[in-house]
Amino acid sequence: MDEKRPLEPAPSPQSSKRSKLDFEGESGSPPHTDSANATALGSRNVGFDHENAGGKPNKSKNSKDQNLKGRRRRDQASRDQWEARNSDTPKEPRLPKRECALMIGFCGSKYSGMQFQKVQPGLPEPRTIEGELFKALVAAGAVSKDNSEDPVKVGLARAARTDAGVHAVGNIVSLKMIMSVPGVDDLRARINSLLPPDIRLWGFQRVQRSFNARLLCDARKYTYFFPSYLLIPPKPCSHLDRVLREYATSQGCEIPWNDDPFWKAIDPTTSNPQEDMIRKRAWRATPAHVERLRTIVQKFEKTHNFHNFTVARDPRDKTNTRFMKKLQIAEPAVYGETEWIAVSLDGQSFMLHQRKMVFALVMLCRTGTPTNVLDELFGLTTVHVPKMPALGLLLEHPVFTGYNTRIAKLSPSDPDYREPIDFEEYSEEMNTFKQRYIYDNMRNIEDRKGLFDGWIRSIDSYQGKDFLYLNPKGIIPPEAVVTKGERRQNPFRERKVFNMTSFAEDDNEKVQAEEPTDEADEDAEESLTKKELEDAEG
Repeated sequence: MDEKRPLEPAPSPQSSKRSKLDFEGESGSPPHTDSANATALGSRNVGFDHENAGGKPNKSKNSKDQNLKGRRRRDQASRDQWEARNSDTPKEPRLPKRECALMIGFCGSKYSGMQFQKVQPGLPEPRTIEGELFKALVAAGAVSKDNSEDPVKVGLARAARTDAGVHAVGNIVSLKMIMSVPGVDDLRARINSLLPPDIRLWGFQRVQRSFNARLLCDARKYTYFFPSYLLIPPKPCSHLDRVLREYATSQGCEIPWNDDPFWKAIDPTTSNPQEDMIRKRAWRATPAHVERLRTIVQKFEKTHNFHNFTVARDPRDKTNTRFMKKLQIAEPAVYGETEWIAVSLDGQSFMLHQRKMVFALVMLCRTGTPTNVLDELFGLTTVHVPKMPALGLLLEHPVFTGYNTRIAKLSPSDPDYREPIDFEEYSEEMNTFKQRYIYDNMRNIEDRKGLFDGWIRSIDSYQGKDFLYLNPKGIIPPEAVVTKGERRQNPFRERKVFNMTSFAEDDNEKVQAEEPTDEADEDAEESLTKKELEDAEG
């Protein structure tokens, strides 16, 4: 540790002169920097700091850090001067950038998700929310042309990543942004004029330099909407009804939906989907249905292993553990001819396709399956849990309690003080947008296409064993277990149409319930890497 180092020879006058000339760019090359020396200096200090980790602050290191920052600033200024002298085109003036939080809302129907995606060779550019936002920021001058090719250059991050077609009335994007653009009096209005009408910038504000929308987000609040008729038990004589009846009988049990009033009033063997749909829209959930839903959602609260409610996860992976703060069931509300139920989900974070939780909620309610099956689903056994349709999912807004609490402790005169992140100021605009672009779109598609009815009929038409965990005992049987690497006989396949939230306005053809033949989407999701899954979280 006290080993003596040989003295380094002092630089000759010639070498000093050469260094100065190189630094000024005489040779036609970009100026040299002290980056390598800075890296070496930092690595030598690591061991020293480790020795002092539990002791007094290292004043020597702080001094060297300040010198290093100053040297880097001078190096950058020299590079800028060299580039300006050697460029054929004049450089734009460098405007100050500040770390900002942008509060946005969007209808996701026409987009391939929230997250910016690079163009793949030979393929058209994916249309994403971040892609459209970034283009508008560049066009408005809030992002310089030097940084216009890649959002990574300005540190773009989002609080919640939404899947393709999923909506958000509130989300946060953070990046280094030019807040004052010459010639632009109202930057917010200018950016909105450059955005499609189904993407809105509610406002933006400066945040602390350490701010990162994803890492500092404490919770996300989602709402899932579904027609209450999904709670009607499986249609007698459907494949699911037969499979679950036969299994219950083999276990010495009876299914709980015998003689259900909805199906008892007609001959289910002769009624067609169109006739059933008219009656479903007129059906209303009872207080017992609502209370049953509220009992089930309580099981999802607190901390659990949610590996069965996402894709391609090892059950033992610790990242499957998530904390759900609060799940609530609102009173049913009628819009047009259909009654809707809203489920609010407030959690620290959500994994890819975690709307599978709502599938379990709906199916346990409609089949009368005991809630103890959820305890098994939180265990290490893997089963197949399908996704609910994307149409019903809405991100309400992310929550930044920790950041706002830290800000509140500072005086407004403190140079580190920033305004807390709060969507309340924009609530009126957000509610108007939500009604026009999200709610009306959701209900219109259901009225025209019967998408939720097509989805529930696709579930009831399945004649395999994947759903045998929906039984009167609430125990996962071996026949329903999914084992990695083993091919299942007649596995349930999900249809792409139920991930869609946008259809042509003149498309009034009802969604059919046939099983899919294209397995590409499911296969692609099963092959996602752990990093890709983490990036897909919201």
